[in-house]
Amino acid sequence: MSFRLAAYAVCIEGGRVLLARHVPPEGESNWTLPGGRVEHAEDPFDAVIREVAEETGCDAVVERLLGVDSRVIPAAERAVPGGPEHQNVGVFYQVRITGGRLRHEPNGEIAESVWTPIPDVADLPRSSLVDIGLTLARSRPATGHVAPVTVGGLIRH
Repeated sequence: MSFRLAAYAVCIEGGRVLLARHVPPEGESNWTLPGGRVEHAEDPFDAVIREVAEETGCDAVVERLLGVDSRVIPAAERAVPGGPEHQNVGVFYQVRITGGRLRHEPNGEIAESVWTPIPDVADLPRSSLVDIGLTLARSRPATGHVAPVTVGGLIRH
């Protein structure tokens, strides 16, 4: 099994959420939250601020921890065929943008970042991370844990 620790930013302002369009080298693009891998010896708190800057061009501050989510993706459902099952542990933060200007990620896989009205999110091709982050921001579960989330008719764990 492969493993990844990641930190994600849930930026909500004026009924809109900041989303990033991920364009992988192979496969179709989808919308996701700004964020990504926590580097070796890096604190997830610092990682989410770094990832927002890298992917969107914006400066951010963390307002609070929303929760931690752990998902196991079976090998058969991996985007990269032939890989082992994969566990992603995501640390979700409520983040506020304090400066900078939206742009694409130079030399990266984020083609654009946009403020999206929350009601419009349901119609977008998106990562389950978006639904998890919005659920955490909306419900503020006491445990910080989110049950499996339905995305496009499929349950994602």
